[in-house]
Amino acid sequence: MERRIRIMAEVRITPLHVGISVSDIEASAKWYKEFLGFETVYDTYMPPLKARLVFIRNGDFELELFQHDESIPLPPERLQPNSDIQTQGTKHVCFAHPDVKGLLTDLKSRGVDVVLGPQVMPDGNTMGFIQDNNGTLIEFIQPGK
Repeated sequence: MERRIRIMAEVRITPLHVGISVSDIEASAKWYKEFLGFETVYDTYMPPLKARLVFIRNGDFELELFQHDESIPLPPERLQPNSDIQTQGTKHVCFAHPDVKGLLTDLKSRGVDVVLGPQVMPDGNTMGFIQDNNGTLIEFIQPGK
């Protein structure tokens, strides 16, 4: 029997959300609102998961925050971009911003932990990383000129 493989000429996908497990969902939703302009759009508890879920939105993009009843914190190697890439799995969410240097300066002045950058990459883009209030890495990229 001949096995046929269907190849799709075009797959159109649009980013919808990224899920982040947090230790304190109230504090995290507040942090994302205060520092990155996200607003809460949905909040529920899911008994089968033993977790509270809160969706927050900025523009067309959402983050899904989870607070598990038995939450486990990030291990130390996951807190820095260069050591985090050694561990397999999803690494970080990245947002485009027109002035990464200015953004990182502002966030740092307001107490946000800037862990890398700003720095210009070989492709001409400027990038930088921060940590949210749980240590989750967030990257910002400014396209090169």
